[in-house]
Amino acid sequence: MTSVSAEALVELAKRRGFFLQSADAYGGVSGFYTFGPQGAAMKRNVEETWRDRFAIQEGHMEIDAPTVLPEPVFEASGHLDGFDDMLVECPECGQSHRADHIVEDGETGIEEAESLAPERIEEVVAEYELACPTCGTGLAGQAIEQFNLMFETNIGPGSSSPGYLRPETAQGIFIEFPQFAEYARNQLPFGVTQIGRAYRNEISPRKSLLRVREFTQAELELFVDPEEDEPDLSAVADVTAQFYPAEAQDRADGEPVEMTIGEAVEDGIVADPWIAYYLGVAAEWYAAIGLDMDRFRFRQHRPGELAHYSEDCWDAEGDVSDPDEDPDWIELGGFAYRADYDLSKHDAHSEAEFTIFKQYDDPVTVEQPTVDPEMGYLGPEFGGAAGDVADALEALAEDDPDAFAGEDVTVEVDGEAYTVPVEQTGFAIEEVTESGEHIMPHVVEPSLGIDRALYTALDHSYREDEVDGEERTYLELPPAVAPTTVGVFPLMDKDGLGERAREIAAELRADGLAVAYDDSGAIGRRYRRQDEVGTPYCVTVDYDTLEDGTVTIRDRDSTDQTRVAADDLASTIEALVEGDSTFQNL
Repeated sequence: MTSVSAEALVELAKRRGFFLQSADAYGGVSGFYTFGPQGAAMKRNVEETWRDRFAIQEGHMEIDAPTVLPEPVFEASGHLDGFDDMLVECPECGQSHRADHIVEDGETGIEEAESLAPERIEEVVAEYELACPTCGTGLAGQAIEQFNLMFETNIGPGSSSPGYLRPETAQGIFIEFPQFAEYARNQLPFGVTQIGRAYRNEISPRKSLLRVREFTQAELELFVDPEEDEPDLSAVADVTAQFYPAEAQDRADGEPVEMTIGEAVEDGIVADPWIAYYLGVAAEWYAAIGLDMDRFRFRQHRPGELAHYSEDCWDAEGDVSDPDEDPDWIELGGFAYRADYDLSKHDAHSEAEFTIFKQYDDPVTVEQPTVDPEMGYLGPEFGGAAGDVADALEALAEDDPDAFAGEDVTVEVDGEAYTVPVEQTGFAIEEVTESGEHIMPHVVEPSLGIDRALYTALDHSYREDEVDGEERTYLELPPAVAPTTVGVFPLMDKDGLGERAREIAAELRADGLAVAYDDSGAIGRRYRRQDEVGTPYCVTVDYDTLEDGTVTIRDRDSTDQTRVAADDLASTIEALVEGDSTFQNL
């Protein structure tokens, strides 16, 4: 394995067409990147592997929701009030920076400053005399402010219908839950997946694709009955990964521990079985797209990091450090048990019901308190408040039927107390036969970043070696995510070799393979170009091809070559890509 610096990786990415900063002709715009032809193809492949594993194989539905949603959605979800980062502004150069990043990048020993309160961040900045990374001016005494990360817009002309670019894809799933539940025939558990763009107006974008303002998320929202539904852990019980639990992070000698998913559940490291299941699924997926699992771990959120609604949360993290430097762990995805927080919020703020009717195995008879207020009494007694008093009586009967045990009962409407004789409320206890009940599902959420996964796969697959006395750089990407599957070259573009090579390239494309055709320069240089973008196989058409119908196929990693029949080429490459054959077996 060869480690690569971030600078060298970004240079390769730009030179070979993986990704580049957007609008460079206009000076560039921070936090926005364009995926070039290689990057767009690789990104599409990464998305397809996620879709296959998290949606198709799991039997979940997939949707595509708008990227702009109206303001009430984010009022209900809490994003308007709580989707903030801590900002500090330099008094000298005026540059704004994320205050928690200033703390983490300084020599403070604090790795996760995001969970600290702004007041504590101010204290740390002063204590360690932290300075502006742009101009070096001290930041002690500067106010730490909360900055909302959402991009605001207007829906339609004028400003009467404010909206926001979504900061996550999840809300587009939650707000349509009533309809999706119907599609699932009200049977739990069921999952809804989505791959799409999200937007966050980051204070200080940095590290190319690792901190941007527009990015692609792949999210699954799994709706479960918390009392009955459990996953089949046997499918992932033997998957191995590194686990870094919260208690280990709090110890000076705490280190990640390598164990199987089954062991992590048995030892109580991962308490929720649904989270454990998707950690196993994700570990297999990350390995399949080219991450080095020795530089990968699952880190549990410490109590100060947990959202108030989350019972447990784990992050998938990858190390993308420069050579000979300490590990640089970045978040690749989050796995949270969100309980019924999201559905209950939209249930309360919208006009729809975010519940599912749960059918009992056998009908049950229960005692149910009811009220039938005498409006002929409430109207003259309470005037315009009579209707609200009647509603309050109904709610009280449901919540506290014992309140009707005396001669009078008191309810509160808009801060004012109203006392009603019990005989005027029509209170009664009735026996009712029920066939089921309405329940609000809980949500399990694996949320993965596609851009960061792509960057980390490039970082972890970077290799350098020497071939025939010449230094070589190549990307050891799995064929499933490599931008191009096969390169096709004529030995020379003459004597019919070019025509036959172009025919073979067209045949392979017709069979669904991603093909690069190249007849420019020496054959060795053409190999190097394909190696550097991760193309796993190259095919050379030479004079023997015209004689016996065979071509040379070359393996990227070993650089071994062998001859196969051109008529069998597509099936041979497909078998290699699918893992049904190995190059050594050819």
